[in-house]
Amino acid sequence: MSSDEARKVLVLTGASRGIGHATVKRFSRAGWRVITCSRQDFSDDCPWPAGPDDHIKVDLADPADVDHAVLEIRQRLEIEGGRLHALINNAGISPKNPGGDRLDSIETPMHTWSTVFQVNFFAPIMLARGLFKELEAGKGSIVNVTSIAGSRVHPFAGTAYATSKAALASLTREMASDFGPHGIRVNAIAPGEIDTAILSPGTDKLVEQLPLRRLGKTAEVAETIYFLCSEASSYVTGSEIHINGGQHV
Repeated sequence: MSSDEARKVLVLTGASRGIGHATVKRFSRAGWRVITCSRQDFSDDCPWPAGPDDHIKVDLADPADVDHAVLEIRQRLEIEGGRLHALINNAGISPKNPGGDRLDSIETPMHTWSTVFQVNFFAPIMLARGLFKELEAGKGSIVNVTSIAGSRVHPFAGTAYATSKAALASLTREMASDFGPHGIRVNAIAPGEIDTAILSPGTDKLVEQLPLRRLGKTAEVAETIYFLCSEASSYVTGSEIHINGGQHV
C-alpha cells in the first residue's frame, strides 16, 4: 500500500455495533484512518488501534451536538491536509411501542417523528454540508445507509423509520446531483435482513421467504460500502444498492 492510500480517512456514524462495527474493521484492515461517531463511549473491545483517539461521542438527535461534532472532525482532519475521503451515514433509530412492536402512522407520537427524522435524515445532510470542503479536497464518497423498509411496508420497521429512510434515498439522488460537480460521489445502500444483535422476533419466518433463504452478514454489507468508497466505483453516483438477498424483487 502506498503512503497516499494509507492516509485515506473515513468518518462513520453508528460505529459501535452491527454494520458500523463491520465497516470499521473492513476499512481499518485496508489501512484507512477511521474516525468513528456514536452515542456510546469508545469500547476497549474494538479492534482498531487508533480507536480511542479517533472516536467522537455525539448525540445525532441533538442538532447542536452534531454541529459541535463537525467542528471537532474538521480539527482532526487538519493533520491530513483537510481532506476527507469517505463519509458513511450509518446511524439510525427505529423506536418501538412499549410492547416492542412497530409504531405505525396512527400511533407514532409527533415528537418521535421529529427525533427519528433528525437522526436518520437531517444528521446525514448536516454532516455532509459541514464537511463539504474536506470532502471536496479529498474527492470523497458519501454513502447513506437506507433500508428495505424505505420502499415497502415492513412488518417490524416503524412508519417514522421507514419514511425517514425513503426520504434519505431521495436525498441521496439530490446530493449526487449537487455534490457531483465538486468531485464528490453520493450513493446509498439499502440493507434487508442482516444478522445483527437487534433482530426482531419473527425474522426467521421472513427469511424463509427470501430468494437466498438466509440472513445477510454484516461483513457483506461492509464490503459493498467499501466498494462504493473505492476507485472500483469511480463512475457510480446517485445509486441505491439493495443488499437483501433478493427481498426487493
